[in-house]
Amino acid sequence: MRKHVLCMLVLLLSTLGVMAQDVVVTGKVVTANNEPLPGVSVTVKGTTKGTATDGNGAYTVKAPSNATLTFNFIGYVGQEISVGSRTTINVTLKEDALNLEQVVVIGYGTQKKKDLTGAVAVVSSKDFESRPNTQFADVLSGKTAGVQVISPSGKPNAGFNIRIRGTSTVTSGSQPLYIVDGVPTTDTRSINPNDIENLTVLKDASAAAIYGASGSNGVVLITTKRGKTGETKIDFSAYGSTSSVWKRQDVLNADQYKSLMSELGYITDWSKYTANTDWQDEIFRNGAAQNYQLSASGGNDKTTYFFSGGWLKNDGVVRNNTMDRLNFKVSLDQKVNNWLTAGVNANFSKWHDVDITDNTGVARGGVLLGVQATPPVIGIYNTDGSFTGNPFKLSWENPVSSTDAPIQDYYNNRLLGNVYGEAKILPELKFRSSLGLDYTTTKYDYFLDPFRTDWGRANSGIGRTESNLNNYWISENTFTYNKTLGAKHDLTALAGFVASKNTWELTKMEVKGYAGTAVTTVNGGSTIVSSDGTKQEKSNASFISRLGYTYDNKYLFTANFRADASSVFGPNNKWGYFPSVSAGWRISEEDFFKNVSFINDLKLRAGWGLVGNDQIANYAWFGLINTGANYPIGGSILPGNYPGSIQNEDLKWEETVQTNIGLDVALLNSRISLSADAYVKNTKDLLLNLPVPTATGFDNGLINAGKVRNKGIEFILSTRNLVNKFKWSTDFNISFNRNEVIDVKGLPIYSGDIYDRGNASVVKEGLPLGSFYGYISEGVDPATGNMKYKDVNGNKSFDQGDRTVIGDANPDFIYGLTNTFSYKNWGLNLFLQGVQGNDILNASRIETEGLLDFKNQSAAVLKRWTKPGQITDIPKAEVNNKSNSEVSTRFIEDGSYLRVKSLTLSYDFTSAALKRLKLGTLRLYVTGENLLTFTNYKGFDPEVSVYGNSTEAKVANIAPGIDYGTYPQVRSYLFGVNLSF
Repeated sequence: MRKHVLCMLVLLLSTLGVMAQDVVVTGKVVTANNEPLPGVSVTVKGTTKGTATDGNGAYTVKAPSNATLTFNFIGYVGQEISVGSRTTINVTLKEDALNLEQVVVIGYGTQKKKDLTGAVAVVSSKDFESRPNTQFADVLSGKTAGVQVISPSGKPNAGFNIRIRGTSTVTSGSQPLYIVDGVPTTDTRSINPNDIENLTVLKDASAAAIYGASGSNGVVLITTKRGKTGETKIDFSAYGSTSSVWKRQDVLNADQYKSLMSELGYITDWSKYTANTDWQDEIFRNGAAQNYQLSASGGNDKTTYFFSGGWLKNDGVVRNNTMDRLNFKVSLDQKVNNWLTAGVNANFSKWHDVDITDNTGVARGGVLLGVQATPPVIGIYNTDGSFTGNPFKLSWENPVSSTDAPIQDYYNNRLLGNVYGEAKILPELKFRSSLGLDYTTTKYDYFLDPFRTDWGRANSGIGRTESNLNNYWISENTFTYNKTLGAKHDLTALAGFVASKNTWELTKMEVKGYAGTAVTTVNGGSTIVSSDGTKQEKSNASFISRLGYTYDNKYLFTANFRADASSVFGPNNKWGYFPSVSAGWRISEEDFFKNVSFINDLKLRAGWGLVGNDQIANYAWFGLINTGANYPIGGSILPGNYPGSIQNEDLKWEETVQTNIGLDVALLNSRISLSADAYVKNTKDLLLNLPVPTATGFDNGLINAGKVRNKGIEFILSTRNLVNKFKWSTDFNISFNRNEVIDVKGLPIYSGDIYDRGNASVVKEGLPLGSFYGYISEGVDPATGNMKYKDVNGNKSFDQGDRTVIGDANPDFIYGLTNTFSYKNWGLNLFLQGVQGNDILNASRIETEGLLDFKNQSAAVLKRWTKPGQITDIPKAEVNNKSNSEVSTRFIEDGSYLRVKSLTLSYDFTSAALKRLKLGTLRLYVTGENLLTFTNYKGFDPEVSVYGNSTEAKVANIAPGIDYGTYPQVRSYLFGVNLSF
């Protein structure tokens, strides 16, 4: 008997040994239409072992015979399949329109999309791959409800502004908080979009409260690419493009200009000025860009890696305007042992650009107004090689001198990244510690020679230099607890501590008095005009926490709490406390809803939260001392200082309370999905400079006072219209936001200065931010030829008291529509983006239709008043008569537009062709950007904002929608290739 038992045990053990042996499993993953799916994650369940499918959808993985393989791919329903005795496993994945199992990056963690309770939007890698882009905001624009991307300029080196659910502040920063792989930042231009895996936008306070005092304007989480388990994959992409100005302005030719000057009384010997120069031809050119990207990724169950490098060169449509960007990225993740994982993520960028002057008048070097206002009767150069000037004011030179005369270069070197360690203390508990860094150096050099321009001759040359150093570090330490209790309870908890510090240094100098052009640096000048050097610091400390609970996949609850302390606020209010709660009810999981077959998913969401805004100047609460009050004593100049601002130890955060209600629904086998949100944002304790008693020694001081409200609704609709061989899907979003100033202590605030015309925007209670302020035009008086303005104050005279609200820069709604078509290997993507109901102050027309001096004018002035009784909307020409071109409704225009933002036609090579070429994927495409724009706006382009990139937050918030010689958006054609092997 013992012999039989021993034999049976030996046989059993040998069988178990055979069962536990690894086998090599191969197979192919395809769609329901039998199309190969590259990039599918194939992993051995419960381990980190795995691979990814190649361009043909094929994979090879080694796994124990008793293991289970998991197959996951974004946008498709995942599968789990037992290996058993099989060595070949082919899989068909079905599309998941809702993608509810998708893992979404949220603050200090991740969450399944189906469990979200706040207003969160995701822009995936598919959106980035659908069209080429140079900045990630290009992809975000028009893709997400409630998010408005404002491009203040079409320059290749221009940045952008993002407004999430309106503007909630007057003097503080209104940009969202950007988090790149856990590191907060404000500079987004140098981030390479090709390295981005996905974006998550936290729109409401219940989602953003985990970022506390920095979350008032919303949060944009940027997750960059990392390595994945599998064989090394090489990706290469490249494109070339050409671009041009899509619209030009009609201006007077040489004969028409001479006639106007004679009418104004400017008499000269016209025989000296025989040119007929089209300055738009001289300044505008066909822009060109080229972009090359290369990456390598892969790894095993211990180590994963991702390396990338890229170079972008973009020459703008205005001569001499250019930028180039060099990017390098490395990500390494190492599983040290069963309980410890460590990694590093580093991004290095090198940026260079040559800027041109826009957003200002021609008299101050504004190039865009220069092409319209420079007389056509002069050429570019005088006989001695210097630049020509206006016949009636030689110090006022032509626009080519503004683009070509100065040498001006901007350089930016940046290292952004972090290192981390993550320890699994218990199966349910892990600890993560990370140290992030954002280290940036910038330099700006300028030189204007002493010979070729009038301004250069007047100063014997000008040299400027400016250097900046920005050093930011952040330390994060968090504990995360995940526990599943029984079959219905899921609990997640987070607690941690965050500390950060930013150090900023500035050094700059301007000199004049150059003997020549051999030495262009500041040491070549003989006279120091100005010099400055400053240092600043800002530090923060925070405690963070979050609790999430899900019951039976039906009832969802999330709570966040953060305590923040910042050095920019007074000692009496150093700490701020920011809670939020949100809940969700998946109605479709209830028993009473099971028989409603046409609704596949229905979830109701509600959230409330309190967040803050700390985007104000460092040392804002301090009683600062100003320098520069130097005075002579005994023949020597001694340094003098004086009080610069009043101290306010009670200064604290601006606070925004937001309530959000949302609904998510999917219909007809998830062919139709809809999300709708309604919200109210109330911001109080605005940071305003208000009058203080003069007994303090100051006229005004920074205090917490005032309120602003934003409220609105948003809709996102996605449909899969056709799903067979010919596929057609549609994504549509639309947002309505209403902004109102509730309280500014009854004192109006003015901003948006237009040269020689005063402020054009006002902040008043009951009005939205972005209200235009000026006169109401009543047309041209047929008797006198002068403009008539409404007598608002009733004193029967034209004066400052007649100024009133004349327009609103805020749109009634913004929207985006994307249609994606595919048939076999062909793809077509059409993206439309629009803004409706906003006004634009076309202040450029103040210069080009002013009819008061020697500037060239728009062709519209050919209809000007010339004799009594004439009916026209253009006043008479009269020297120095500014009253005919005041800021008024005459220059307020409808800024609505619908734009064909992009149209892309692509072709993906077949599996057979790829096999012959020994490639994983190969895609060719052609893209048109800004192909068509439907608008009634008379200027170069309706996407304008003179003060959009202003470093003074107050101006950007108060005075949007002003066009004063703004660089226009351009029309581009791109030809590109993407391949992998």
